[in-house]
Amino acid sequence: MNHPITYRAQRPAPSHPARAGARRWAAVTASALLATAALSAINPPGVSAAVDPVAVAVNARAGLAGVPNTALGVNHAIWDTNLGTNETSDLLRAAGVQMLRYPGGSYADIYHWKDHTAPGGYVAPNTDFDTFMAGAKRAGAQPMIIANYGTGTPAEAADWVRYANVTKKYGAKYWTVGNENYGNGHYGSGWEADNHPDKSATYYANLVVEYAEAMKAVDPTIKVGAVLTTPGNWPDGITAGTDPGPWNQAVLSIAGPKIDFVDVHWYPGGTAAESLERIAHIDEAVYLLRQQIARYAGPNAARIGISLTELNVGTGQNTQPGALFLADAYSELLENGVFTVQWWNVHNGIGTVSEVAGHTDYGDYGMLSSGTCTADGTVCEPPLNTPFAPYHALSMMNLFAGAGGQFVRAGTSEALVTAHAVRRPNGDLAVLLVNKDPDNAHPVAIDYAGFAPSAAAPTVHTLTNGATAVATSQSGNATSRTLPPYSLTTLVLRPAGVVTGAPSAPAQPTATDVTDRGATIIWPALPPAAGEPLKYEVYRQNGTVSEQLGETTASSFAVGNLVPGTRYTLNVLARDGAGRLSWSSPPVTFTTAGPADSACGVRFRSTNDWGNGYIGTVDIVNNGTHPIDGWTLTFTWPTTWQRMDSGWNANWTQTGRTVTVTNTADIAGGGGSTSAGFVGAYSGPNVPPAAFTLNGTPCAVL
Repeated sequence: MNHPITYRAQRPAPSHPARAGARRWAAVTASALLATAALSAINPPGVSAAVDPVAVAVNARAGLAGVPNTALGVNHAIWDTNLGTNETSDLLRAAGVQMLRYPGGSYADIYHWKDHTAPGGYVAPNTDFDTFMAGAKRAGAQPMIIANYGTGTPAEAADWVRYANVTKKYGAKYWTVGNENYGNGHYGSGWEADNHPDKSATYYANLVVEYAEAMKAVDPTIKVGAVLTTPGNWPDGITAGTDPGPWNQAVLSIAGPKIDFVDVHWYPGGTAAESLERIAHIDEAVYLLRQQIARYAGPNAARIGISLTELNVGTGQNTQPGALFLADAYSELLENGVFTVQWWNVHNGIGTVSEVAGHTDYGDYGMLSSGTCTADGTVCEPPLNTPFAPYHALSMMNLFAGAGGQFVRAGTSEALVTAHAVRRPNGDLAVLLVNKDPDNAHPVAIDYAGFAPSAAAPTVHTLTNGATAVATSQSGNATSRTLPPYSLTTLVLRPAGVVTGAPSAPAQPTATDVTDRGATIIWPALPPAAGEPLKYEVYRQNGTVSEQLGETTASSFAVGNLVPGTRYTLNVLARDGAGRLSWSSPPVTFTTAGPADSACGVRFRSTNDWGNGYIGTVDIVNNGTHPIDGWTLTFTWPTTWQRMDSGWNANWTQTGRTVTVTNTADIAGGGGSTSAGFVGAYSGPNVPPAAFTLNGTPCAVL
């Protein structure tokens, strides 16, 4: 992202029109409008309360990712004169910012740190690296630094590491090689500077290896990241030039063994309603990204983390839709194990002015006002550093999800109300409730599993539409609340009783020997509880309900009776002889295979992907000895945003998410095969189907 501030009295920094068009985003411009009419209303004429309470379920036994000390981030940029001021740093500290990214989006690929220049761009005074580090220290935030790939060299990056960590002893741990380098024209659209003779993903990946080796030769303790694209966003799925596959596949296949994390961005675009709706894409996007890492990044790929370092909306950047989006998206990403989420931007400058949700929106991608005016001077932002709504949402995230806690599963019965929960080290439980309905207040009834709240009134943090700060009180009870329209509400609950001496939570489990019907779950053993044997309980997350699959005194468990082609998320908890139960382990997620021995096999192939659609082929193999006289193939799309538009070589129909393919032709026995093709479309992460049946028989997936 690169929408720098335009200073009336200074040289304006260049914008990138190609990015505003091509990048925001080919993959989402054809998105289905899934939001309800209530969500799409922007300027409600009045407020009413929904009649039936929304059912909210919070399951403290269904653990998700832990909350890292890098979770809450935001971008700094060298065109921002206020980057290093004490006022800015103090505001970031007050909001709980834990990570700051520098030197700013696409500018990273033209920035030379030694002489603090960005040829072709504008560099504001007092924005050099040492000034940035002083501001980060004052804010209490770790740096994430982007090494210049576009116009730099591995040697320049290594010198930066040496200056930062050897000369100055800053201890800068996280370094990314480049910004959005797939935007260098390799796929047609170009906004990212790239002076290399070869713009391919293969060339980038090989040079990332050189960067990583040179930088780690200076400081082996640093973590180096490579740029990928978020599944479901352009150019995901597209292969260009002589690359062996799409950008992510090519980069991971070559650079995977040398990197420590991957870096992605996400701008869902669309209206306020559409941006809020598309948060539902996050689970599948992260799932696909982890699958790509596991498939292509080589041995020990599980060590590779995920950072999301640019995030913002297309409508309502300064008003309540931006705030709701920030809190909901940060929570969704963090509970999926992303180790840092970073808003674009601290300051950015006035854009297109409009009214959104009943308030003036300045089209400013910054969290804090830059105090700038439109070119004609008719509209000016509030005074410099006035917080916009997303700043207050980040402050809410700081009140909700403190480092050291663990996200746990939460869900609701209403699409316009979402819920997230964090179990804290002191035993408290925090519940974040997001009401995305601009018109209606929603009463909620909250049910808890694995946690018994005390009878005391909870601490309540609320951010309502148009509020200039998060309001805090102590009121009500743990099980019912009415959420104002377009609001964020966090409840902090004390437990009814404090349990001491419970076992520690088991560490991260892994799944091995995954078949169509079973898997073995393994985790590091805990030391036995003093004087009492320790046992482990294995649970499946079935929505917000934990289904116990069994228990064992060993540190592994064989899970059986599973369904082929199905995704499972499991947790392990420890219980001692006194009945005290630990916190949940982090989750392990795996997908069962098709049957290894089947009379049929199916290969699902995607070719000629153009970013929101593709040509697909299904190959069917008859492994039986007898011919198949006419056939019906069925499969189900994993998401609601995937579909089949047309097909050939068979009769194709889709009902709901289920696709049926029929043909009266024979398939010869003993390995005979046939193929049928289709045009597929998607408006979110394109998750391939994992299970197929032929004439009612589950098939092997080839």
